[in-house]
Amino acid sequence: MQIPRRKPLSGNAAMISIGLDTYWEQFPGLLDDLNKKSTVLEEKLAAHDLNVTNFGMVDNGKKAFEVLPKIKASDPDVLFVDMVTYGTSATFGLIISELTCPVVLVALQPRTCMDYPHATTYMQLCNDDFCSVPEFTGVAIRMKKPVADIIIGTLTGDPAADAALAEWCRIAHVRHDLRKARIGYMGHVLDTMLDMQTDPTMLTSVFGAHAVPCECEEIFSKYKDLTAESHEVQEMSRRILEFFDTPDPVDDPLTSKLLPEDLLTAAKAAVALEKFTVEKELDGFAYYYESAPGSDMRTLVSNFIVGNSLLTAAGFPMCGEFDIKTCIAMLIFDRLEIGGSFAEFHPIDFERDTILVGHDGPHHLNIAAGKPVLRSLKKYHGKPGKGAGVEFNIKTGPVTMLSIGLTASGQFKFIVAEGESMAGPIPPTGNTNTHVKFPLDIRTFLKKWALEGPTHHFALGIGHHAETVKKIAASFGIECVIITQK
Repeated sequence: MQIPRRKPLSGNAAMISIGLDTYWEQFPGLLDDLNKKSTVLEEKLAAHDLNVTNFGMVDNGKKAFEVLPKIKASDPDVLFVDMVTYGTSATFGLIISELTCPVVLVALQPRTCMDYPHATTYMQLCNDDFCSVPEFTGVAIRMKKPVADIIIGTLTGDPAADAALAEWCRIAHVRHDLRKARIGYMGHVLDTMLDMQTDPTMLTSVFGAHAVPCECEEIFSKYKDLTAESHEVQEMSRRILEFFDTPDPVDDPLTSKLLPEDLLTAAKAAVALEKFTVEKELDGFAYYYESAPGSDMRTLVSNFIVGNSLLTAAGFPMCGEFDIKTCIAMLIFDRLEIGGSFAEFHPIDFERDTILVGHDGPHHLNIAAGKPVLRSLKKYHGKPGKGAGVEFNIKTGPVTMLSIGLTASGQFKFIVAEGESMAGPIPPTGNTNTHVKFPLDIRTFLKKWALEGPTHHFALGIGHHAETVKKIAASFGIECVIITQK
């Protein structure tokens, strides 16, 4: 079962074609043929849930001046420059000098090679997509605005080129939502975890996101009047039991089979959370609050785990322990459609040369291997409260991790690693856990990871996407270190 996304993926792509106006009188029909090439690229981009604005052919400096304010007004997440033939760099330099979004040069020629015996200058110009790429990149570097990427290949029948375009469409989704995100935060860091302290102003400064202060009472007001007889609670209880397994306990004395009262509390908290996030128009939420022992507020704030896992899987990342930075990492992974569970390192398995990776929630349920489990926990270790806990391991195969740390100068830093989620036993303790193996031996990897200064939490996703994450970091001007890269 997959939890559907709450909001469809979206992003804004601007697109221009590059040419040289001198050619049009010299070679009748060439401009029409080149515009047909651009239409193919536009259709490829639009197929990836992007709003594509094609500003057409820019073939001299005057047109570059004219189109620049229109491009800026479209608020692009990525600008794709279709290098349909040779064009002078004045058409490009005037535009890139004022843009802040990533600029991708696309050089996709129609032919896999020239028909040499029958070749003409016209044919060459139709396939001259790469010709001015070095000129453009050289100018971009001189302007201190290096291009983000160059995609080289053929216009059709080229899976590698199509994959590169798809990657930048996913990056556009990330940038679109990060630049406009409203990330709620409530409470405080769990008992002075100093590595997680984050200045909310930095979110706006670097990503454009707005950090929205929230109060516990805003959620409690939606929780306090809910009862077992409420239609919303009954429907949420049905959803939970349909999605999760509820097995008998194994050896951990803290666990038991899911208790009816824990299911009820989890359902009420989940309903209240969903109402709250809609009312506040949030795109993510980081929280930690304890409240007074024995209070109804403590019951509520310590029982978000089931609801926040359902929300996270629906594209709304939630972070316990007030970890705003990891909430951003989870949003990035979700918009890349690779999951994004809240995770940290658990015990090392020296026999398998793996380490258990997991947390007590929230989790991206759509990347679970099999049906997730709910157990009742007599206590949440290290935190107040008791109730339902979510347990599963993620799908076996390639995984990527992203921790967002802070440098000594207060700048964000992406710390990334690729590994493999391995089949293996996990402790039945009501928490997620997955065996992860890395290209480096486990001792070396963990030492290298820790020495880069990560936040101890990270987002965990499926597939190998370190290079994509590195491009996202570069687009926001953030340092990125890939631990597993040679």
